Parts: sequence; C-alpha cells; structure tokens
Amino acid sequence: MSHRLDFIVPGDPAQRTGGYLYDARIVEELRRLGWTVDVHGLPGRFPDADPTARDALHATLAALPAGRRVVIDGLALGGLPEVAIEHAGRLPLVALVHHPLADERGLDPVLRRCLLASERAALAAVRMAITTSAFTARRLLDFGVRAERIRWVEPGTAPLPLSAADGEPPHLLCVASLTPRKGQDVLVRALERVRALPWQCTLIGSASRDPGYADEIAGLVRRAGLEDRIRVAGECADAALLEAYAAADLFVLPSHYEGYGMVVAEAIAAGLPVLATSGGALAATLPPGAGVHVPPGDVDALAGTLAELIGDRSRRLCLRDGARLARASLRSWTQAGEAFAAALAALAPAPAA
Repeated sequence: MSHRLDFIVPGDPAQRTGGYLYDARIVEELRRLGWTVDVHGLPGRFPDADPTARDALHATLAALPAGRRVVIDGLALGGLPEVAIEHAGRLPLVALVHHPLADERGLDPVLRRCLLASERAALAAVRMAITTSAFTARRLLDFGVRAERIRWVEPGTAPLPLSAADGEPPHLLCVASLTPRKGQDVLVRALERVRALPWQCTLIGSASRDPGYADEIAGLVRRAGLEDRIRVAGECADAALLEAYAAADLFVLPSHYEGYGMVVAEAIAAGLPVLATSGGALAATLPPGAGVHVPPGDVDALAGTLAELIGDRSRRLCLRDGARLARASLRSWTQAGEAFAAALAALAPAPAA
C-alpha cells in the first residue's frame, strides 16, 4: 500500500527561506521514497492568523478523507489552534516546528503572549511534533508536549563546490532574510568598528519579509559610510548563491536565535570557516573546529572576533581546514528524508484513497 501525505504550508510553497526550503526538500525526498505527497499553500496572514488564513486551513483539512496523514508547518498551525482541534479527531495531524513562533525577535509583547498560548493549544491537538533540531525538541517540552510525541529531523545539505577561502583581504558572506531575528544590524555595527581593517562583505537575503528592518539595515550601512564595502544583495537565484559561497572567505551569521541554522551547514558544505552566534540551536549546528561562536546581540564580541579573524589569515585557514573535514560528515537530504519518513511511520497509516 502506497503512503499518502498532505503537507500544508503558509503562503507560497516556493519561498526561499530556510524553513520553506526544508519543507520542499523533505517533500522531494518523500516522493523519491514512493510517497504520494500533496502540498497545499494557504492564503492569508500568518502566524497571527486572519480570517482568510483560518478559512483556508479549515477548508483544506475538511476536504481530506478521515485518517489521512497531515503535516502542517508550524507557521500555519500555531496561530490556529481551534482549527487543529476541530479536525484532530479524524486526521492524524503532525506539527512541523522550525522554532516556536513566540521566539521570533521584534514581536509586540501582547502578540508574543498570544502566540505562546495559541501554539501551546495547537500542539496539544496534534499526534506528533517534528522539529528540525534537538534544541527545538527540548524547547517544545516547555509547551507541554510530551517527549514521546516529539521527533527531530535535522536538515540535510546538498553538495557544494569547495571554496578556496584564502582571499586577502577576506570577503565576508552573510546569507539570511533581512529580519530582526537574523541580526544584520549587529553585524553592520560590528563591521563599522573594524572599518580600519581590509575586508568586503555581502549580505544575501530577502528584503521583503520585513521592509522596515531592511530599510534600517540600508540606513545603517549608509550612515556608516560603508556602501562601497557592504553590499546588500537581496534574495538571489541558486546559481548566484553558489557563486557567493565559492567567492567567500568567511561566513558570518549574527542571528539572535535559530531553530537550526541551515546556512551554517551550507557554509560548511562549501568548506568555509564560520563565525556565528550561539543563539538557539547554533551552538550545536556549527561543528567543532570549523568556526567560532560569539554571544548573540553582542556587538563588542562580534567586532572583536571579526578583528581577530580578518587580521589573522592563518587562523582563518585553520578553521577552513576544519570546515573541510566537517563537510564529509554532513547529513544528506536523502538521509533527512528517510528519517522524516521513519518518524511519520509511527502514525496510524492512512486509508487507501
């Protein structure tokens, strides 16, 4: 009997953030394993769901036959517990949690409290929660989810061309959507403090998710007089991203919090040394010997470590060699898909369609 699954995401499934890319790659691997997977992109506003979002999730679930396995991305699920509760009796629902909604940075305090309550209620309605890291799995215990109902499946990594990572002056690369949680403001302020050193930096990531924050980053770069040294490149296609990894000498991720940090694994796949914060799961995502951690949100610590790495080529090359060693042990997307399928196998099978 073939396996069937419905996979629900908020908005356009083709979006290029880490969470959406994870979802897409898992769907691809499940199909390769013989699963029939239907992907549903929901209209409306998320995670603070509006009536359009609520109606879309309800209609999508109501149209499915009883017993059908359903994975709902946490960004769509967490704000709509009442819809999950309504359908949980007839559908084995699985929450895919990249990180708790209330852990997003820059939220209004009232909205944060609402998201904490709504996600707790939504998670109580699902049969299982799958997270993208052991860190986030432990975090869900704070939401009252029992450990036996939690699985974690870390992202895979596609092979990337090996970067030489030996440029002088070094070219720094940061790949992350321009949102407050990603901390590009901290990076720009830190780079301003080391402007006397030779370096170039490229910021790649969507500017449309939080236009106000994107404008703030552009303003910080402009006021620092670093327009000729910090390039804000926006979102780019796969080929351009591969070129950026290949041309970089040091990867920097200044995030305040990550549920995993897929771009760190991508940087390791390219053999790049990494300077990242220890925010959230990042402390475990970065392999030992392949990079350096600093506390999240600490401009002084980030600037100091940048100065050390920019000024010490031999140190960068040592970390580069560590990244090249670590890339051999990175999990593939095939392995991630198999682990995801194994987690789903713990649910009661769906009836034949």
